[in-house]
Amino acid sequence: MKRANFTLKNLPMRSLAFAAFAVAAIAPVAAKATTVTIATLNNPDMIELKKLSPAFEKANPDIQLKWVILEENVLRQRATTDITTNSGQFDVMAIGTYEAPQWGKRGWLAPMTNLPASYDLDDVVKTARDGLSYNGQLYALPFYVESSMTFYRKDLFDAAGLKMPDQPTYDQIKQFADKLTDKSKEQYGICLRGKAGWGENMAFFSTVVNTFGGRWFDEKWQAQLDTPEWHKALTFYSDLLKKDGPPGASSNGFNENLTLMSSGKCAMWIDATVAAGMLYNKAQSQVADKIGFAAAPVEVTPKGSHWLWSWSLAIPKTSKSQDAAKKFATWATSKEYIELAAKDEGWASVPPGTRKSTYANPEYKKAAPFGDFVLSAIESANPNDATLKKVPYTGVQFVGIPEFQSFGTVVGQSIAGVVAGQTTVDAALTAGNAAANRAVKQAGYQK
Repeated sequence: MKRANFTLKNLPMRSLAFAAFAVAAIAPVAAKATTVTIATLNNPDMIELKKLSPAFEKANPDIQLKWVILEENVLRQRATTDITTNSGQFDVMAIGTYEAPQWGKRGWLAPMTNLPASYDLDDVVKTARDGLSYNGQLYALPFYVESSMTFYRKDLFDAAGLKMPDQPTYDQIKQFADKLTDKSKEQYGICLRGKAGWGENMAFFSTVVNTFGGRWFDEKWQAQLDTPEWHKALTFYSDLLKKDGPPGASSNGFNENLTLMSSGKCAMWIDATVAAGMLYNKAQSQVADKIGFAAAPVEVTPKGSHWLWSWSLAIPKTSKSQDAAKKFATWATSKEYIELAAKDEGWASVPPGTRKSTYANPEYKKAAPFGDFVLSAIESANPNDATLKKVPYTGVQFVGIPEFQSFGTVVGQSIAGVVAGQTTVDAALTAGNAAANRAVKQAGYQK
């Protein structure tokens, strides 16, 4: 009897399918990459991080990054909703010095422990570490740290015979703005945040209130918005923007004012120190060789006149990819990443405020004439002593309690309404005072 010759050529189609299945079943299965979903904001430094992140994926082929880039106010809402509802949509979140200690205290964030020795945590500026810690435990890694400062056009000041002091007052800023505004040329004396939000207009305006001698609450948690200090601060701020600011100022946040300043439309801008690297970058700024800088203005007191903030990377406890997420957060805030950003954008534009080694680097010193000034502003901002009169809260440009997100934004909306001419100073502060009192009373702060 002739022996049958079983080759694939002889098999019917159904048998061929079975054979293919059998081969697939015993073939080694390729490992599936771990996805790390990152929620961050749409500012230039974060866009640069996304641009450079393929270098991380190339070095870590088992990790795939997924980016969710949002406008600042929307990011804050989405991140807060995700963390408080345990929905676990994000593995890495960009949060700040407001959220990190509070969320860490509540057990919502994975602590940043067991970092590799090469990360050199001692190199990270102490102010940055302290602002992101609770009870000595670090809960986020700082991507960049900022205070606030005054930027101005040296050429416009020279042409008008004006001199910016190293430490201007708000009265001087107003005098300069009045002289340098020429709306027929689309030249505005001042650009300031006007967009409503606890981290938008209220970040800047709270520093104005501080230096005018005001505070959010007294020591018994009674709201202090309907006071002479707040009235003076808001009248000054709204009148200045209406007279010397750009049209639609109540819609302008950091990004919008950065665009106005870097395109030559603003004579002065008071905002985050992180903008210095962008304004001095010739590829991003039309006035890179004309920018001067000074301290954030003061009025009645220097206390709380410049803010402290850190955009940092944190890992929610709900993340199912915590190890991969930590690996990314460590890379994105490392010395290695700063070198990578310097190669791509130039040393002036690397993420500032985080590492002592950056400020000691001769190349950074040469490219960033503002470097030492910025570090000093960061290190001198004191969240524990930011007001002339005593207060029961911490924070320079925010009140360090969970309820602030809500009432801070409500107050911000009223203040944007004053700038837009939709409401009065008196009405805005009466409503704001009631909203702040209601929030802290419901939360049990008021006894």
